[in-house]
Amino acid sequence: MKKTRREFMRRIAIGTAIAAAPAGVTTLIVPSRAHATTLEDLRKQGFVRIAIANEPPFTAVNPDGTVSGAAPDVARAVFKKLGVEELVATISEYGAMIPGLQAGRFDVVTAGLFMKPERCRAVAYSEPILCDAEAFAVKKGNPLNLTSFAAVAANSEARIGAPGGGTEERLALEAGVPRNRVIVVPDGQSGIKMLQDGRIDAYALPVLSIHDLLQKANDPNLESVAPVDDSPIYCDGAAFRMQDTELRDAFNEVLAEMKESGEFASIIEPYGFSAEAAKRTSRAELCSAG
Repeated sequence: MKKTRREFMRRIAIGTAIAAAPAGVTTLIVPSRAHATTLEDLRKQGFVRIAIANEPPFTAVNPDGTVSGAAPDVARAVFKKLGVEELVATISEYGAMIPGLQAGRFDVVTAGLFMKPERCRAVAYSEPILCDAEAFAVKKGNPLNLTSFAAVAANSEARIGAPGGGTEERLALEAGVPRNRVIVVPDGQSGIKMLQDGRIDAYALPVLSIHDLLQKANDPNLESVAPVDDSPIYCDGAAFRMQDTELRDAFNEVLAEMKESGEFASIIEPYGFSAEAAKRTSRAELCSAG
């Protein structure tokens, strides 16, 4: 075991360098495994492999390569209580997370991957963790009056930026925004730059993500529209492979205890999330929502 551990810690150093790269990098130099992962497997190896998006405050890679953000912090606390001491992160685009999970490149997605019926058919979600709504970053004064995805669709000149494969891209297309006016944006910083340069007229992300990006940009010529009029409220959960329901159930048991004790709130509320919102809904409700 010690030898395996040392070998993996060497791989972590490689993975940390990858984690500091732009979003879209999806490969860590660790063995893939598509078979069911048990809690005992993870305890023996001492780590769990997670997928993140580097989208604060949901997930973040710090300058020293460590991983933080509300979703990884909750996962870290839960897995420590389950006897798994370390998280090893892979940065992934949202559209690549479920395929990567199914292919065994990581054990769980903890990245603000909102629950939707189609996703619930592909992965085994935990109970809700982080809840949010959608927002736009726009130019000061919102010159095109873009207060909803429908408003973007109705204005033939309006272009909207969104993460590829993410909820915002789907909402824009479902609202009737033509494909050529939905611009795929690789990461938050790129979205803000594209907005500043006039290449898009709105950049769509969850409320907390937009607020974080605008705070960091510190550009008086930008503002937010939050929440967007025609966007529902979403909640994410930790996503596991379908064959890993026993691992998911163990995660849920500890998560429920943390929600009851107040530890859950102490982790997520400093990031701006509501613990009460996560406690008022359930995986069953979110996975059956239209």
